Amino acid sequence: MAEWGRGQGPGDVEDLLDVENKRMAESLASKVTRLKSLALDIDKDADEQNRYLDGMDSDFMSVTGLLSGSVKRFSTMARSGRDNRKLLCFVSAGLIIVFFILYYLVSKAGT
Repeated sequence: MAEWGRGQGPGDVEDLLDVENKRMAESLASKVTRLKSLALDIDKDADEQNRYLDGMDSDFMSVTGLLSGSVKRFSTMARSGRDNRKLLCFVSAGLIIVFFILYYLVSKAGT
């Protein structure tokens, strides 16, 4: 705050108050500028994230369609004759074995 001295006239006090007021107004203006810049950065970041999420949504929809088609084919194969069930068991067992082999190789590569 401004230094108050004895014997100063009313004009001197007004000048000190005016200087202090201008300093505080400049400080407030710089803070407002920083807040405005921050708000614009947040807005830009939110727009980018919304575009990214929209892209992910379309990707998930295409994967959902692919998986639902695969499940339908798998169900059709499981409902068909006895030979297909035998083949289905062999394919399932093979996929499980391949999964565990890949898991083992990846875990060994990580250490």
